[in-house]
Amino acid sequence: MDLFDYLETALDDFDERPLGPVDSAALSQFCMVRGEGVIPAALWRGSAVERLRAWASRPARFSDLLQAERFDGLFCGLAPEGVKRELAALVASPRFRDLELRDYASCFDEAERVQFSATTFVWRSPAGHDRDFAYIGFRGTDDTFTGWRENFDMAVDPPVPAQRMAADYLASVARYLPRRLYVGGHSKGGNLATYAALRAPEDVRARIECVFDHDGPGFKSGFLGEKDFECVRGLIHRTVPEESVVGMLMDTPIEPHVVRSSARGAEQHSVFTWEVNGDDFVYVDELSPSAVFTHELMDDWLASLTPEETPRVVDALFRALEASGAPSMGAVIFSGADMPALIGEAARNLDQESRDALSPALGKLAASAARAGAKGLSELF
Repeated sequence: MDLFDYLETALDDFDERPLGPVDSAALSQFCMVRGEGVIPAALWRGSAVERLRAWASRPARFSDLLQAERFDGLFCGLAPEGVKRELAALVASPRFRDLELRDYASCFDEAERVQFSATTFVWRSPAGHDRDFAYIGFRGTDDTFTGWRENFDMAVDPPVPAQRMAADYLASVARYLPRRLYVGGHSKGGNLATYAALRAPEDVRARIECVFDHDGPGFKSGFLGEKDFECVRGLIHRTVPEESVVGMLMDTPIEPHVVRSSARGAEQHSVFTWEVNGDDFVYVDELSPSAVFTHELMDDWLASLTPEETPRVVDALFRALEASGAPSMGAVIFSGADMPALIGEAARNLDQESRDALSPALGKLAASAARAGAKGLSELF
């Protein structure tokens, strides 16, 4: 059973069964829908009067997105066909179809290297206002080089613009939402959800019932400490697939729930491949050796770069990716074993300064891979 099966068979509403990890995964994936012009915009940086007026406007429903003139351009991310299929299931679902959609926010700026979007979903309970809740969902990384560049910037100089925007968005919209709050996201959206909760005003954080981080990257080593997480440690529900790659990047003190996936390698990042049993995911006892290897490799490699090297390396890496001729970041990620050759070939077309920055870093990456591999072998014997 997968997420689509769940959406088609979950008939109970949120009064009968509270929002859980699978519900959050579905809503966090829906955040990949471009809601401009359909979902009421969030004036979260406007005046109090403007924000109140926006809140008083008619909310959207999932069915409002089924507009033929907009439909083909709605879907973004690494799995747009899956999101398209999901929308149809949400429209038909007795559990989801009555959710209000509001406070849509989106910002994409290549010059400032920012890709951010958020959508709020509100449940109005027939049983009374005390059962109402809102789910604040943050979009994950889209398919653009700009979106992925911001991910890498998280390892260089956090907080990045999307992280600051997420904290601002949550603090601003929460004052007009029901008392009970859930926050969540997939991929970069999971990181944004965690960061927004960490930085939320105390009165807002006290209303959060759970923060769902679905295979989101962690944080740059030293950026946040154990004390920063004390206020949210009991709130965060972190899920990663067995062969997680994105969720193994950088650091977080929150232990993950490991989910079984029907896919292999990088394709496990899609929540549409995660297995479901009843109303929850199918969990396994531990991460695969490849996920542990990825985490140790990236930690060791980033630690080997000096603070001066890291931004130059990231700049050179993305020049190489853009020079590779790949139409999108997804085409690079899913090139599998061809990815190193793709980057290496592109690097030969860079200017000398970029090559001088990237070549030693790739050498350090190879050395880190050798050390991580040797460590893995030593633990087998």
